[in-house]
Amino acid sequence: MRLGIFAKTYERPSVEEAFAAAAADGLTALQFNFVVAGLTPMPDAIDPAVVARVRRAADAHGVEIVSLSATFNLIHPDPAVREAGQRRLTVLAGVCGEFGARVLSLCTGTRDPDDMWRRHPDNDAPAAWEDLLAGIGRAVVTAERHDLLLGVEPEPGNVVSDAQRASRLLDEVGSARVGIVLDPANLIEGVAPGRVDAAIDEGVQLLGRRTILAHGKDRDAAGAVQPPGRGVVPWPRFLGGLRSAGFSGPLILHGLPEAAVPAAVSHLRAVLAEPASGDHPERPASR
Repeated sequence: MRLGIFAKTYERPSVEEAFAAAAADGLTALQFNFVVAGLTPMPDAIDPAVVARVRRAADAHGVEIVSLSATFNLIHPDPAVREAGQRRLTVLAGVCGEFGARVLSLCTGTRDPDDMWRRHPDNDAPAAWEDLLAGIGRAVVTAERHDLLLGVEPEPGNVVSDAQRASRLLDEVGSARVGIVLDPANLIEGVAPGRVDAAIDEGVQLLGRRTILAHGKDRDAAGAVQPPGRGVVPWPRFLGGLRSAGFSGPLILHGLPEAAVPAAVSHLRAVLAEPASGDHPERPASR
């Protein structure tokens, strides 16, 4: 398991400087957002010269772009907004391979019209789930066309709000193109302190075998997002569980200020260097 980071953590005037900063922190895997290259997160078009520049910068600094952020509101209440998101998804899919990346990270969405990460009561309505299945289905066609994977992350504010719903989505979509982006801080949001370990175990047992990216974010006892090592996420348990499930992909830090990156990297490296413990959940049965 190697460490990486959201490239946009480094606020720099050029993509070259952002990648250099990541490399200086010892990070070799990046989740890339086109804001780092001075564009919108999901552009309507991408100049091939921009793609070539980003790839040259990654190669020059020894970092690998493993995923592109392709987050739009898959269940936005306005169908025109959803349609625009699907169109832009095809644009990102068309350049993903130029970076050597295979994963497009998605947002399963919310009925909130203004903030795609904010919960809305209509997220639990059957129509929201139906719109999600339709949207994922279209995204799968795009992924198949470009030989890519789609990363779905359980997010408390989205229609796929927890591990159970993520597992249900995988079952109902039934496509190997759809995998999980697993963030332990999301698994424990709103969970009582005494149930944190159980929530981590359940999330890994349900989703570990279909995890294609792990996210490195922490949360303190009051629920505030923190850098890894400064919250209550049981990192040895989470990472040991993922290993037992067969995951060996990138662990991507995000949700932290740049100044906190070195300490977070040091903490996670120490955890990853620990020998396997018998305290982690058993390897889940094959799906």
